[in-house]
Amino acid sequence: MESIDKELSFNNISVIYNKDVEESLKVAKYTAGVLKARGLNANEIKSDCFDEHADFAITVGGDGTLLKASRYYAPKNVPILGINLGRLGFLAQVNPDEIVLSVDRLLEGKYRIDDRMMLSAFGGNLLALNDIVIKGDTFSRTSKLFLSINGRVVCDYLADGIIISTPTGSTAYTLSAGGPVLAPDLNAVVIVPICPHTLTSRPLVIPADEEITIASCKTCNKLKLSADGQDTIDINGEDTVVIKKSSIRAKLVILEKENSDFYSVLRRKLQWGVAPER
Repeated sequence: MESIDKELSFNNISVIYNKDVEESLKVAKYTAGVLKARGLNANEIKSDCFDEHADFAITVGGDGTLLKASRYYAPKNVPILGINLGRLGFLAQVNPDEIVLSVDRLLEGKYRIDDRMMLSAFGGNLLALNDIVIKGDTFSRTSKLFLSINGRVVCDYLADGIIISTPTGSTAYTLSAGGPVLAPDLNAVVIVPICPHTLTSRPLVIPADEEITIASCKTCNKLKLSADGQDTIDINGEDTVVIKKSSIRAKLVILEKENSDFYSVLRRKLQWGVAPER
């Protein structure tokens, strides 16, 4: 990750709401109204109907809404700011009561644009900002998965699945599966088996430029591959999946405000390093 020395364009702002999140449309309309009151062109749109002509996107919902928008807008170099109506809001950091202040900070140039690494699969046709997960499609059975890096066999897993994560995604599913937390500016990838049937299988952190190959076996169950827990593809046991660092980067807008740095967010959102109450 790096911060880009670039100014936002406010010519065409999309305020994207998740119709499945309560209050999302109401907050989107309010946000668009605040932007319009300052002479800006803003339109609220559903998260399943993105505007390809947007110069800047604001998502209203949770991290899932932002992740979905990032996979669409990253190839178009459109920066994204998230308003959080979900539980954690690790990526969508603006609270609803901060909307007016946040818009004013944007117009005053009090922000930075973080350039976040993404992963790709299927020749770049599938993108992920958080992670790519491969799991069996049968709830009650484990899967046999073979991990190779740069063409060399590394490990055979008998597990519920495997997670390939960016630093951005290290605080999501990867963390829940026992993986490490990575600072978002690291050029690295985390590989975490999900419930492996051996005590020797541990998370692996590798340089981001390595080529990761996941294979199974012809006699194994069918598998499912998902990007950011959303875009899901069925794959057969004989299919081989190659995962690489994408040349496409997601652009996340981070406002200048107190406790907006990664470590403060980590402590505040995940109670990291907070001593238990007596």
